[in-house]
Amino acid sequence: MAGEVLFEFVQMGQVMRVAAIDEETGTEVFVITPVNAARIHMERLALAKLRRKLGEPEPPPPPRPSGRYA
Repeated sequence: MAGEVLFEFVQMGQVMRVAAIDEETGTEVFVITPVNAARIHMERLALAKLRRKLGEPEPPPPPRPSGRYA
């Protein structure tokens, strides 16, 4: 996915329909999320689905901090 990804948010009652569109290919996917979910989580979910559809590997998860919390 070399181009940009466009996101569209449409609220439908208590759910949000989030579309992710690959600008280069025009490929579109959408997910349904709770309306009160964080916008970044909605985008990540839609982007992951778009990457799967385009056959791209998922990026590795960010490293967890080592150590203990007091």
